[in-house]
Amino acid sequence: MTVSTPVIPAQLPVRPDHVTPFETGWPVRLADTNRDRRLRLDATARYLQDMAFENLAIAPEADTHRAWVVRRTVFDVIAPIEFGESVQMKRWCSALSSRWTNMRIQVRGSAGGVIETESFIIHFSEETGLPARMTDTFMEPLLKMTNEHRLRWKAALPATHSAADRVREFPIRVADVDWLGHVNNTVHLQALEEVLADHEDLVHGSYRAIIEYAKPLMLGEPVELHEVRTGDQLDVWMVVDGQTRASGRVTPLGA
Repeated sequence: MTVSTPVIPAQLPVRPDHVTPFETGWPVRLADTNRDRRLRLDATARYLQDMAFENLAIAPEADTHRAWVVRRTVFDVIAPIEFGESVQMKRWCSALSSRWTNMRIQVRGSAGGVIETESFIIHFSEETGLPARMTDTFMEPLLKMTNEHRLRWKAALPATHSAADRVREFPIRVADVDWLGHVNNTVHLQALEEVLADHEDLVHGSYRAIIEYAKPLMLGEPVELHEVRTGDQLDVWMVVDGQTRASGRVTPLGA
């Protein structure tokens, strides 16, 4: 009997002892939290993005590696981080290939909150708009952090569904579009938070949230959020004219 390996392990990879991560931190501000003081998923995604560019600024040959797109992010909320805390973050590479990499970021709050994350990110050429090979010099410090040098993409979430429990509109705003010309990845987490507001029981304990991006969202497109709740599992799809652009899932951690 063949036992299949899950796309995303039950526990995200632990940082090896020999790896020195990039570190930074800042206070959790009012606009990052919801009405219950919880650090929102979209704000956490912005933290990951901001930290990535801080890390990039000190990387070798950074000027030729400015364009990156997130394909998937996993958020394991072990304990919630709240308004008034400060966060300390550690970032390292957990796997890579020549055009993409898995980056682990641990987010720790000063009052004990912990969020473990891992993002599959793709390096793109600014000229062609296609995935581009990272240079040997850029990859050198990443290769030293992990023994997994043949990272492959495989989706963890279904791209389609049969019938939704509810469909709602999600208007895209001018401020949602970044310099790459499409809706920034953090906005998709705002959509997930919009749906989670009706399923708050899922975020009262430890939980895992996954977001996978299929195709970019563009300004002016009519976006719908399709949701399906099955027991303790919430699935959300961002759909444009019947085509799924992103998929999200929230479950209790360990489920």
